[in-house]
Amino acid sequence: MAMNLSAGGSGGRRRRGVPRYRAMADINMTPFIDVMLVLLIIFMVAAPLLSSGVPIDLPSTKAAELNIDKKPIAVAIDEHGDIFLMDKKVEAGALIEGVKAQAKDGSDERVYVRASKSVPYGKVAEVMSDLTSAGFKKVALVTEQERK
Repeated sequence: MAMNLSAGGSGGRRRRGVPRYRAMADINMTPFIDVMLVLLIIFMVAAPLLSSGVPIDLPSTKAAELNIDKKPIAVAIDEHGDIFLMDKKVEAGALIEGVKAQAKDGSDERVYVRASKSVPYGKVAEVMSDLTSAGFKKVALVTEQERK
């Protein structure tokens, strides 16, 4: 009669010193949480940079918001009467050349004029007149929606 003598005593085919791992059913959440925290920090830093850079106190109206597909050319006039083209200060004489350089579609490009409440109406009319006399047909004033 033969006798079976195994080293482990359990009778299985197990090699010595090599543990046997089973499939792990748990999801490791640590890398996921790390990525989410990094994205949160990136969005928290980037969100204030997405708004327009020139702070202007816009007048309120009852007009609805505009639905635009691409970013228009923005001309802003602050309370001191300084003119900004796409957040960069320009002189009144260099405004038209700057707008023409920004316009990819030529005179069909949208130009939005934002002006502070305290800017005299004549200054706003002068800037809009310069833009329309330069051939830009789509010149509009930007206002804030009235809050209820």
